[in-house]
Amino acid sequence: MDVRSLIRKIPDYPSPGHTYYDLTTLMADGPGFHAAIDLLAARYASRGIKKFACMEWRGFVIGSALAYRLGAGFVPIRKLGKLPGETITREHEFGHTSEPIEMRVDAISQGETVVLVDDMLATGAVCESAAMLIHDLGGTVAECCFMHELATLEGRVRLEKRGLSVFTLWTD
Repeated sequence: MDVRSLIRKIPDYPSPGHTYYDLTTLMADGPGFHAAIDLLAARYASRGIKKFACMEWRGFVIGSALAYRLGAGFVPIRKLGKLPGETITREHEFGHTSEPIEMRVDAISQGETVVLVDDMLATGAVCESAAMLIHDLGGTVAECCFMHELATLEGRVRLEKRGLSVFTLWTD
């Protein structure tokens, strides 16, 4: 099965000259989504991953499926004010502004090995901030995992400069 072919490309969205890669069409296809999760699960099955920390919302879908498949924990990373209880916060640049993300302070334990998961690697700004949150709580980021990467936006370069390992299923 050519799982990648299930990703819909939408030209000139969100603005002229850009292409949006819509992974919801892959997620809507049962066998295709299953195959994509199996590809990612095979990568992490023997690595002792304790938690999958995921950025909302498509990262939640991918990461929770991985966590379930591998018997690991799921940690949501959300926009400010969306999580109950005590949280820690980091900001990342989003265009000309910065946007805070947060994670619960009890989500990661000292020394836990965590994989960061999101659907798309673009600039890497959100993932970079999420990795700092994990480090703030004493966790170790084993890898930043994405289904798809937009290489021209150089998110991989940004993350690797921070010493983070990056894995993507597909790159454009």
